[in-house]
Amino acid sequence: MDIGIISTADIARGSLIPALEGSDHDVAAIASRDADRARAVADDHDIPRSYGSYEALFEDEGIDGVYNPLPNGLHAEWTKKAADAGLHVLCEKPLTEDAEAAREVVDHCADRGVTLMEAFMYRYHPRTERAVELAREELDEIRSVNASFKFPLYGRPDDVRLDPGLAGGSLMDVGCYAVSAARLFLGDPDSAYAHTDDSRDSGVDTELAGVLEYESGASARVACGFDTQLVQRYRVEASNGWIEVRDAFDAPTAEPVELEYRIDGRSGVETFDAIDQYRLEVDHFAEAIEAGEEPRTGGSEAIANMQVIDALYESADRGAPVSIE
Repeated sequence: MDIGIISTADIARGSLIPALEGSDHDVAAIASRDADRARAVADDHDIPRSYGSYEALFEDEGIDGVYNPLPNGLHAEWTKKAADAGLHVLCEKPLTEDAEAAREVVDHCADRGVTLMEAFMYRYHPRTERAVELAREELDEIRSVNASFKFPLYGRPDDVRLDPGLAGGSLMDVGCYAVSAARLFLGDPDSAYAHTDDSRDSGVDTELAGVLEYESGASARVACGFDTQLVQRYRVEASNGWIEVRDAFDAPTAEPVELEYRIDGRSGVETFDAIDQYRLEVDHFAEAIEAGEEPRTGGSEAIANMQVIDALYESADRGAPVSIE
């Protein structure tokens, strides 16, 4: 598969392009609003073609799909435009700024017959797949999930993640992973309660703590932020044991990672060889296109995750729990 990339964002240069270089797929073109910048990145990575606008890239007949790593507030607009050009879209998380916009984008892509996939790369790591398998096959009723993703975002006052006009905020940037992990093990919650803080007076949440509640009595606690040191982990607890994963979401690609558990009195640590989860993500994208099937993190999953994110924000604004339909 030949992919075009719209934007020279850090995640494209640092993660997706190297992943594609190690795969059976190619970056055929890259675009930026700055033609010189697009050309420089193309030269650095031996990308055949570069463009000074996203529209120009969409007209390139040599690409099958696009990767959209633009700021959150631009995802919907440019994903729709790519679909209008008949291109499949791998869009960075979160797909859109709210669930209503996600539904519109999903319907838009379906109407144009293109595959849409949200880029939750951690879902394709063998360790995540093993955690899901262990939880499904060996844990009794799961009672709680705790998931956190925080990192220090300092010295960058103009960072798009602090821009309310571009759908910034810690929940949108990294908390969406914690929500995804909670839903992965417990399913969709019935209500949400959250507290946020804006320590920079930026207009977005720089810290969020939330509780997701289920009719069964189970619960999940999700936390995210830009104000403390790096932590990214989840822990799944059941009546007969627990599973815990550290470095859970942005897993290192050059070193092994571990999964720890204690189930029915049996303790274990499983080690997984170094692997590039971004490459696995792209492989799944290509396989879904070829099979004509919805990806694991396709449109319906994106909508469901955004519904929970919307509820957490609404709860924080109201100072009260919010039901989720």
